[in-house]
Formats: sequence, structure tokens, C-alpha cells
Amino acid sequence: MSKPSRDHYIKLVEHDYFGNVMTEDLDAVVRCFTSDAEITIYHGDNPIRHFYANPVGTQQPMLEFWAHLCGNYDAHFGQFQHIVDEVHECCAAIFIVTLKPKPHSAYLATGTLTLNNCNYFWCKGGKIVRMTIYYANPTLGAKLGLASMGPTGFPKS
Repeated sequence: MSKPSRDHYIKLVEHDYFGNVMTEDLDAVVRCFTSDAEITIYHGDNPIRHFYANPVGTQQPMLEFWAHLCGNYDAHFGQFQHIVDEVHECCAAIFIVTLKPKPHSAYLATGTLTLNNCNYFWCKGGKIVRMTIYYANPTLGAKLGLASMGPTGFPKS
């Protein structure tokens, strides 16, 4: 069986995954993933978060992640740059996320956020089996009056 093409991965990431997150079609989002998929989220100095397609015990279900996102924000994903490794069935995408709080959102007072993201996707059979999300939220510190108190800083010379 041949491996999926570069174009397949770009379509999977931009259209099938992020496109369906933007339209809030969570059933279509879930179909992008294998039945044993895992998501890991890294955000600055915050604790690492994990979500699972088939959670066990106290593990959080993947659907919880998207339900929270789509329940609180109108999300837009754009300005994609893709790195694809067809041989090893993986890819990465660097992109910008805009999150506009919905009128009923607990985050409404914070206003619209612009995030810098880099997601890594490991695939199996043309679907995502593992996704790792790294994101920076450069606008939030200033909005909260904490710009000078950012997380881990650069060493001073």
C-alpha cells in the first residue's frame, strides 16, 4: 500500500481538521483521528495537557478539548506553513490562530486573542494518531497587565 502524499497531509491538516474545527463540525473533526489517538498540549510554563480518543480512568476525552474551544470561541486558523515527511507518515504545521470569544463565553472580557501555533501530526492509515500542540499567546500578557512578568525569560548578559 502506498503512503499518503504531501497534498493528502496538507488537506488533512488545513481542510479536514482545522476547516471542520472552524465550522464546529466536531463529528468530522473526530473522523480525522484514529480510534486510539492522543493529543498533547504544551503552552508556555503551564502544565502539559493530554486528551485521548479512548480515555481510561481520569484521562480527558479528546472531544472535551474541541467542545471547550468551540463552546467559547469562534476560531480561525490561517497563514499555514507545512513540513511533510511522507515516508514516516508525519507532518508539522506552523500557523496563526485567532480566537474571538463568543457572547456567552467566560473569556469575553479578555477579547480576541492571536496565537502562534506549531502542531505536529503523526499519522497511521491517512489519519492522525498523535497530535502535539505548541502554542504561544503573545497578546494575553499585555491584555492582563502582565507583559513584564512573562514566563521563562532570556538570560541577561
